[in-house]
Amino acid sequence: MEKILIKGGTLYTMTEGENDIFCGDVLVENGKIAKVAPQITCEDARVIDAAGKYVLPGLIDAHVHIGLFDFNHDAAVDDANEMTDPVTAAMDARYSINPKARELKVAYEHGITTMLFTPGSGNVFCGQAIVAKTYGDNIFDMTIKAPAAVKIARGGNPKNTYGDMKRLPMTRMGVANVLWETFRKAKEYLDKLNSDEKPDFDANMEAIIPALKGEVPCKIHCTQYDMLTAIEVAKAYGVKFSLEHAWGATDYLDEIVESGCDICYGPIATYRSPGERRKIDVEAVKMLDDRGVNVAIITDSPILSEESLYHHIGEAVREGLAQERAVRMVTVNPARQLNLDDRIGTLEAGKDADIVVMDGKLGLDTNAKVLYTLVNGEVVYQA
Repeated sequence: MEKILIKGGTLYTMTEGENDIFCGDVLVENGKIAKVAPQITCEDARVIDAAGKYVLPGLIDAHVHIGLFDFNHDAAVDDANEMTDPVTAAMDARYSINPKARELKVAYEHGITTMLFTPGSGNVFCGQAIVAKTYGDNIFDMTIKAPAAVKIARGGNPKNTYGDMKRLPMTRMGVANVLWETFRKAKEYLDKLNSDEKPDFDANMEAIIPALKGEVPCKIHCTQYDMLTAIEVAKAYGVKFSLEHAWGATDYLDEIVESGCDICYGPIATYRSPGERRKIDVEAVKMLDDRGVNVAIITDSPILSEESLYHHIGEAVREGLAQERAVRMVTVNPARQLNLDDRIGTLEAGKDADIVVMDGKLGLDTNAKVLYTLVNGEVVYQA
């Protein structure tokens, strides 16, 4: 693999400290970032001239359904929802993802190099989410963490799924009942595993155990007052969690901050409508960030297009969020949420060489575009 030296760009390292943005160079070697410094010399490297351009870590979208909701056929395919039981925690998203989905190419052409792919929200316990790079032919080779999270859903999606079947859960209290009961059973199952009384194997319980142990977070689809139930249950069982979509968060800022949870806000560009989308409060992004909550901005792609991530960042800035803080919400913040900040999310030596060279300032310049995308040290797109 060739060495690459990115020269003279404005580096958004996304590290902590006063000097996280500066003019400098990045050396890439063997798929990793070898060095980041104001001046680097390497005679045997391919040089990318980034003078006057912006160099960022590869962007991260922490909530997508690309290849699961597959729009790459004559008719749309839904392989994201195994809607045969309210609890399908053992379902693994990898087995539904079409790695040839057109949206993945669009993603890395727009600098999005890593995504969390999650099952849909038709059930209460929906399945196992995974983290993968956006470039490749084989989803198992592209995957960098599996499982990465347990996907859970509150609100209208599971309620409507099983309401149409006239079975539990038809109501929000029914959804809450399934949530409480399933965690109770999973805790009981784990306690038996740790004792002499070994339980019969249960794939769904096995899938929830990593969340109970704190090894992976729960990603909980919920909005408005459903967030309060999610917080109550998650706190009771001590699981790490993020609130997904989180429309209406401005009504519950104190509860969110006190819970210590993460937020995956969005899609910002979605339409307002009765029900869950009634309150699209984009200003929540800045308000939560101001209070120390780790916020990521998400597209929910392909529900909205991958490139709409640019619009989401811009809307957050328009609501008063500092541009650099907005960029953190699609780089280091989601990397931390996914416990992958040792590999992705910043420009630092030793990290995966997922790098974007941009013409224009993301979130401020409406004509900002990607000139180069590197994934694992390979130039996968050049404008």
